Amino acid sequence: MGAEGSPPRAGAAAPVPHPWSRMWKASPAMPRELKDLYDLGELPPQGHVPARMHAMAIRPERYGEPRGAFAREIVPVPRVGPGRVLVYTMTAGINYNNVWASLGRPADVVALRRKAGEAEDYHVGGSDGAGIVWAVGPGVRGVEVGDHVILSPGDWDERADDIRTGRDPAASQSMRAWGYESNHGSFGQFCLVRDVQCHPKPPDMSWEVAGGFLATAATAHRQLFGWHPHTVRPGDPVLVWGGAGGLGAFAVQLVRNAGGRAVAVVSSEERARVCRELGAAGVILRTDFDHWGRMPDEEDPVAHASWLSGVRAFGRRFWEVLGERRNPRIVFEHSGADTLPTSLYLCDNEGMVVTCGATSGYRSEIDLRFLWMRLKRLQGSHFASTADCRAVIGLVQGGLLDPCVTSVVGFDRIGEAHQEVYENVQPWGNRVALVNAAGT
Repeated sequence: MGAEGSPPRAGAAAPVPHPWSRMWKASPAMPRELKDLYDLGELPPQGHVPARMHAMAIRPERYGEPRGAFAREIVPVPRVGPGRVLVYTMTAGINYNNVWASLGRPADVVALRRKAGEAEDYHVGGSDGAGIVWAVGPGVRGVEVGDHVILSPGDWDERADDIRTGRDPAASQSMRAWGYESNHGSFGQFCLVRDVQCHPKPPDMSWEVAGGFLATAATAHRQLFGWHPHTVRPGDPVLVWGGAGGLGAFAVQLVRNAGGRAVAVVSSEERARVCRELGAAGVILRTDFDHWGRMPDEEDPVAHASWLSGVRAFGRRFWEVLGERRNPRIVFEHSGADTLPTSLYLCDNEGMVVTCGATSGYRSEIDLRFLWMRLKRLQGSHFASTADCRAVIGLVQGGLLDPCVTSVVGFDRIGEAHQEVYENVQPWGNRVALVNAAGT
């Protein structure tokens, strides 16, 4: 696919990988003139790592809205070190974290890395992707040159002392969100990862699908099944914010697969229809309510009463669409400031609000009485484990999970695609950008 469009919806039924990439893996390289820069989609000779590459980069002097922050540049190809893998990037997913990178807040990712001693004065983002293993460093395990791989954003050092002594890798001091906290993400012609980030790409899965679903699918899987005893059980009501977004679309399906009952919150009737098709038990239009944002101070009794009235009306709507008077045992959060006060209020006694992000703002206020007096749990969840990644790849491969890669953009539209995310006008589901696949 060399232009924008909608890829096939089913991962298992998607087109096979590009024939030239299979031939490259199986055939010896023919003598060719070596260059230090190749066009997108142009395959260097086997074993040759060029000096430079095309990338959609962000620089501090351009920080601001994504449309202006991203620019196509020629930058050095990252060099392979111990435990590292260089990948010839075929496709890259669009995620919210590089909206933050383009804005330079809440963190200036370039400044933080330079403070840590890294030399680059630019950021090449991209935390979802797929491609062909091009070179491997010393000590790499489980990955060989020529392998077709799906890339995860969990960049941690398995040799770190805290991981060796039993700490969850996502909580390790070595953990970085690849393509955000760490550089050389999938918005480059070549990207640099650890071997632990590489997962085998099913041979019948297209590059377009492979590069666009893993970060959100694995994150959603961990939120719903990684925090015992609050895992989805048959019959459990689950409130899913942003049910037609990249995370929410997977949450709806995973709840359905586990026998739970997902009630999705969306912004339009079109997105409500999508959620029903994915298996939601009910849908709520958030535009029917206006109590979003920070809780008013109780010293303003009129404002606080108005907010409380809105929250209670939202709770009654939840019961109505669920078909019974039960509160959600799990609330699937990622929207943050606008919704967290409602989430904590509505969550069932001994239930859990689990969050992995804050797209509406990361500063929120809650009433702690709802937390301790009703024995509720507020749980942070950051990306996923290797097991979560393999689980969702298997579910997509088996046709049990729609990858929800619903649109494809060209390489030069990566900035514009992030602008649409920033303005919340992006298409539903997951979006993927063509990198080297653009030249095929």
